[in-house]
Amino acid sequence: MIAIRNLSLFGVLFGFVVVALGAWTRLVDAGLGCPDWPGCYGFVVFPTSEAEVAIAEARFPQFPYDINKAIPEVVHRYFAATLGLVAIMLSYISFKQREDINIRYWCLGLLVFICCQGLFGYLTVSLKLLPIIVTGHLFGGFITVSLFFFIFVRAGNFDLLDRFNIQSLKYIALTCLVLLLIQIFLGAWTSTNYASLACPDFPTCQGSFSPEMDFKTGFSFDQEVGPNYLYGLLDNPSRVAIHYSHRVTALILTFAYLILISRLWFTAAAPLASTVGVILLTQISLGIMNVVYVLPLYIAIAHNLVAAMLLISTLMINYLAWKKSA
Repeated sequence: MIAIRNLSLFGVLFGFVVVALGAWTRLVDAGLGCPDWPGCYGFVVFPTSEAEVAIAEARFPQFPYDINKAIPEVVHRYFAATLGLVAIMLSYISFKQREDINIRYWCLGLLVFICCQGLFGYLTVSLKLLPIIVTGHLFGGFITVSLFFFIFVRAGNFDLLDRFNIQSLKYIALTCLVLLLIQIFLGAWTSTNYASLACPDFPTCQGSFSPEMDFKTGFSFDQEVGPNYLYGLLDNPSRVAIHYSHRVTALILTFAYLILISRLWFTAAAPLASTVGVILLTQISLGIMNVVYVLPLYIAIAHNLVAAMLLISTLMINYLAWKKSA
């Protein structure tokens, strides 16, 4: 179990890197930096020489080659593939040990999920950034990190966690987890539809607390794409509806977390309350800074990473809250 614990911890940390690289790829509009999959313009790595670039552009004349977009895409792919290898190793080790039979099914489930993530990566390219596919791919990155973390906690068998009896908080903890997953999905949908700057001011949106919004079009998951979806096709009211939904859900989520933190504070798990509070405050600040400073790259990437931190900390609270009653 020590090997599983250490390898799953590595998977968590490496998963954060993959999430950051995925955010980087998305934010610099490099989703089609390589118009084919798994290669890049037919090459194992991206073209570098003038001759290779000429071959690449002859193969895909409708996609002019841009090395500044090919690099993020290729780097993201290879790091994600490495994470898949970690999952394979984890599954192999889990079937060799006999201490916890059930953990092998979690490891195998993780491997299957990462394979599905690879499929979504392929569909992202082949379907030319179809919004629902890209959103699912981004959302799946957070789930991957969560699965690695769950396996780490289960394999760790930490005696210290037995002191935290927070069974009475299981329903508010579960509520926060569900709301957070919805919020992460909305954040991915916001990014996918290029709606991050649809509201360029804060706390108002386009100078109003009730701007013109089109929810029907904004949340149409079967929308047409055209040649590709680079830079998006939605009109302004649709993007405002998406962005505003993300903001409103953030308010609801914050209120739910404040209840959870206040109740955690008076238990043995008070350090968790402090941790979640700091992460939540950081995430809110990063979200506001994204709007005020017009989506700086590193702040936007940090917004993704802190969301993943909030997710695994919430997952830990749920693990403790539901473990006693399992």
